[in-house]
Amino acid sequence: MTQDEILEHFRRTNALLDGHFVLSSGLHSPTYLQCALALQDPSDAQRFGREIAQRLRSEVSLDGVFTVASPAIGGLIIGFAVAEALGLRFIWTERQNGEMTLRRGFQVRRGEKVVVVEDVITTGGSTRECMGALEQHGAEIVGAASIVDRSAGPADVGVPRIALLSLDVPTYDASNCPLCADGSQAVKPGSRTLGK
Repeated sequence: MTQDEILEHFRRTNALLDGHFVLSSGLHSPTYLQCALALQDPSDAQRFGREIAQRLRSEVSLDGVFTVASPAIGGLIIGFAVAEALGLRFIWTERQNGEMTLRRGFQVRRGEKVVVVEDVITTGGSTRECMGALEQHGAEIVGAASIVDRSAGPADVGVPRIALLSLDVPTYDASNCPLCADGSQAVKPGSRTLGK
């Protein structure tokens, strides 16, 4: 699957939007990716999951990896699809009182090797929060993956990381956003509320 094929799929499913958006990180951007729309057909989710699994096998040491984990809610579908493709179990972290936590009875063993899978990485914040919640329970994070890397590479999560699509999309602090300066109203189409 090439980057052009992935972009075409996002456009065809209306998952790639142009406008003025507030991202889950709080940053503003003229481009928004809604991966849920790109993954609403289970066969597409499986295809992306297999592609990420293949890249992980070739670029990250998966020796002894037992679990794929994702931050809720954006990473759930792709995380499950990657776990299925790798034949591993799948768990997730989620926010409780604004903090990423491991809930729903999920447990990890001390030293358990885990790969974290996300839909889109911009700053790497959600991935790092997911990793931190798992590490508090003794997990060892060996790699990370996403469908899209909006940072075009610089987002550092502290472990080897792959992405199927790398985009260099501008982001702006709300206080220094040229779209706001032009009078454009920012919208927040994502799942997290600003400030949480």
